[in-house]
Amino acid sequence: KIVQVSPANTNPSLTQGAHYATAPVRTYATYFRTCTTDAVQGPFAARYLFTTAGIKKVATINDKKTYGQGLVSAFTGEFTKLGGTVVSAQTVNPDDSNFQAVISKVKPTGPLALYYGGEYPVAGPLSQQMKAAGLNIPLMGGDGIYDPKYVALGGTTSNGDFATSVGAPTDQLPTGKTFLAAYAKAGYKDPSAAYGAYSYDAANAIIDALKVSLKGATDVASVRQATIDALGKVSFDGVTGKVSFDKFGDTTSRVLTVYKVTAGKW
Repeated sequence: KIVQVSPANTNPSLTQGAHYATAPVRTYATYFRTCTTDAVQGPFAARYLFTTAGIKKVATINDKKTYGQGLVSAFTGEFTKLGGTVVSAQTVNPDDSNFQAVISKVKPTGPLALYYGGEYPVAGPLSQQMKAAGLNIPLMGGDGIYDPKYVALGGTTSNGDFATSVGAPTDQLPTGKTFLAAYAKAGYKDPSAAYGAYSYDAANAIIDALKVSLKGATDVASVRQATIDALGKVSFDGVTGKVSFDKFGDTTSRVLTVYKVTAGKW
């Protein structure tokens, strides 16, 4: 009965069970998150490519891990429902570094974009290698590739690639600007990146819950359930926007953003 608030775990099954699409059920009473899920993020990316970018034919690749598989599955369901075609669906291993074999399978099918499920250590080199092999189409991924290191790994040919990430851009929110200024002043060596603000809001959600559950408490163990109950009722204006949770422990926020690599930056 120790609460956990994640700023970054996005698989829907963590909060709504293995059958989240048809029969959602709260999986862990102690688990909450401030980021939205892949069940929202995957379809969001599909709608962007199909409707906004006008791309009707894509290939998909995932890294066989839970995050990558789930993201591609959610993307594929929405993309095909919209009328798009997935011309090739492939996988790679999360420790692969040479992608010529999978590129040779994808290239002849003529996709206009590649949707990748996984993280930046694979996605960056994959983007670079596929373009070097003449598959000069944009790669799009989820929040797992939205990191400056993706651009460093992908090189100059990563320009034009896309990523989705949770929430609105931190540096475009008034509260986010204040947070980033304080973060810079504190002198941390690593950037706050995509999840710094969500981590901050996650910590403050726990602190707010403890302000309620610890009132009049004589010991910690006896108020663990009260802390869980209080966390479920938390509601405050955080760095990323309104922070509150639904009956599954998911954030009530459904805001997502599409980013594009331009001139070597997201």
